[in-house]
Amino acid sequence: MVEITEENFPKLIGSELPLVIDFWAEWCGPCKALAPMMEEFAREYDGRVIIGKCDVEENNDLAVQFKIRSVPTILFIRNGEVVDKVVGAVSREEIKRKLDKLFE
Repeated sequence: MVEITEENFPKLIGSELPLVIDFWAEWCGPCKALAPMMEEFAREYDGRVIIGKCDVEENNDLAVQFKIRSVPTILFIRNGEVVDKVVGAVSREEIKRKLDKLFE
């Protein structure tokens, strides 16, 4: 799983692979609960999708750019465009469904 920062974001969004960003914060309980599942997806989709996490407090400009108002928020980006998003703690099945949709 990639640590997404304001510095490496331009390179990541320019990749040919879809990008999934998990916006989180250290103080967020649901974010911590979601983290192991996102790590699992990062391994499962390795080489097909870039999955990373972005700390909203350390990367406020990215959070503002994507209008992140609550955490966790997961953005699904293809060809530089946000094509889907999830706000709050959601099921593994819902995230997997949205990941698989990136390949349609």
